[in-house]
Amino acid sequence: MSAVIAPAREPALLKPAVLWLLLLAPLFFSTYGFATWVTSQRDDVGTLVFAWESHMPFMAWTIVPYWSIDLLYGLSLLLPTSRVELKRHALRLLTAQVIAVSCFLLWPLRFTFPRPEMDGVFGWLFEVLAGFDKPFNQAPSLHIALLVVLWVCYQRHLQGFWRWLMHGWFALIGVSVLTTYQHHFIDLPTGALAGWLCVWLWPLDRPSPLLSARLATDPARRRLALRYGLGAAALFIPAFALGGAWLWLIWPAVAVLMVALNYLVFGADGFQKRVDGRLSPAARWLLAPYLAAAWINSRWWTRQHPQPDQVADNVWLGRIPTPMELKDSAFSGVLDLCAELSMDSTGVAYRSLPVLDLTAPTTEQCLKAAEAIESLRQRGPVLVCCALGYSRSATAVVAWLLHSGRAANVDAAIVQIQRVRPRIVLHAAHRRALEPLSTSRENVHDH
Repeated sequence: MSAVIAPAREPALLKPAVLWLLLLAPLFFSTYGFATWVTSQRDDVGTLVFAWESHMPFMAWTIVPYWSIDLLYGLSLLLPTSRVELKRHALRLLTAQVIAVSCFLLWPLRFTFPRPEMDGVFGWLFEVLAGFDKPFNQAPSLHIALLVVLWVCYQRHLQGFWRWLMHGWFALIGVSVLTTYQHHFIDLPTGALAGWLCVWLWPLDRPSPLLSARLATDPARRRLALRYGLGAAALFIPAFALGGAWLWLIWPAVAVLMVALNYLVFGADGFQKRVDGRLSPAARWLLAPYLAAAWINSRWWTRQHPQPDQVADNVWLGRIPTPMELKDSAFSGVLDLCAELSMDSTGVAYRSLPVLDLTAPTTEQCLKAAEAIESLRQRGPVLVCCALGYSRSATAVVAWLLHSGRAANVDAAIVQIQRVRPRIVLHAAHRRALEPLSTSRENVHDH
């Protein structure tokens, strides 16, 4: 195996790292303490605890990993190798603080289990902790939210034995919030969601989705945003109304709400599909229930026709392949128009042009797709795919047929594809996006 080459470190990073720590540390303790004080003045603070949690053992020694997150927090600011990475990491930590403290103020919960009497070093550590950490700041667990952010940071910079040690210790920190009687279970998954949201908001490989957010003008995107928004509400309502195991619906509700926001403001960028075909880890965790449903849906609709079809000159049209399907195929290149599903592009020349499901690509995207297909075709057989291989990818192949002169107009291109893949679906919006390619082709011939 070849050694992993660490990125070159920018000079003079210590000063900004220390400045960030001097900002974040006081902010952490002051806002956390403020939320605790405000909540302690209220007489309507509830609890949310499952019956099985009464069997959770108290393990005094786990106060050590619990406390260690403070040290890991400070050291993490020394790890980034660039100013951009340092800033994004610091913003993740800051955002976790803002989200958690806001929830503590809006939806306070109280921890209910009495902690056994202790002495010695562990007793002293618990006593110091009790000095500022009262049993009010519960869901989402700020400890877990920060743990997710730190975990992502440390695993980026550690290799080999140290990475495995880090994974083990960080897992112990996660368990310690329960075994030190600091949190009830509900605080853990909600804290993890908050942490991944921070990582999603401040990615390292692209601008923040907040910077590219634009209210959709496309009526189709707005309709889909409304439908997904109603779907999210349909999941949130029983989760909070019925409680208990129904609370697990919060995860799919958050996932569907984020999909609604992708359609309304973030666009395909909200899925954070990388150049290698995989969604970012943050997107995969936050959207996991939706992504599972989308994958099952893609397999269900194509169950009777799973294979791709050759349209012309080694250009094939089909659904997004599994790693095994791709390995067993003869494709040397793939153009992927699916925004919402990950793909393993190992072993092929891969191009991604993410388009939201059930929407039409723009004319500019159609042109880019046509050029990408022609470029990839020089290497050998090319698969053009989306979730089903019926709409987004079909539009791309039509664009290629027009742009390369293999079809005189949109209708002729569609007929050509329908001969081999009859179930393709192209609506008026797809045709409008494709028409300029047909017109430009005709103009070239006229001249």
